[in-house]
Amino acid sequence: MSKVLGEYFHTVRASDAYDYQYGELLDFVTMSTNEESYDWIITNPPFRLAEEFVLRALSEARKGVAILARSVFLESVGRYDAIFRDIPPTKFAQFSERVPMVRGRLDRKASTATGYAWLVWEKERGSTQLPRLMWIPPCRKRLERAGDYENPLRPGARGDAVGMLGSLL
Repeated sequence: MSKVLGEYFHTVRASDAYDYQYGELLDFVTMSTNEESYDWIITNPPFRLAEEFVLRALSEARKGVAILARSVFLESVGRYDAIFRDIPPTKFAQFSERVPMVRGRLDRKASTATGYAWLVWEKERGSTQLPRLMWIPPCRKRLERAGDYENPLRPGARGDAVGMLGSLL
């Protein structure tokens, strides 16, 4: 994700709590930063920690937050009370095709029965606007490139390292 975001944003900071050979090793939930440290925080958080990620990201992002999550993230009284009632996303973009994800690696041939969506909070729009529901049309075959499956290693990792993209917006 960070590799592609680097094509659109001037500076991107990639990190993960686990060593996947890309980005910095750090835990977003426990790392220390200042409020409004980044313009945008864009992430695919672990499902069990997604609520914590959203709440923290909303306090640290100046412009907005976007998370890639299972569509069922919308289902939960706890998440409704903690997030959606008072701070609903401004956009909910459901993938119309399945997006296969494999933990810790990229796999062009992977498949899945799980639905995913982007939830976006645009701070400039405020929390009073109703969320906009949209669908992401089938696009994987059209947008995928062979290089997407090459995993550039973080500096200092095994193999030829490609430098980090910088700091997340």
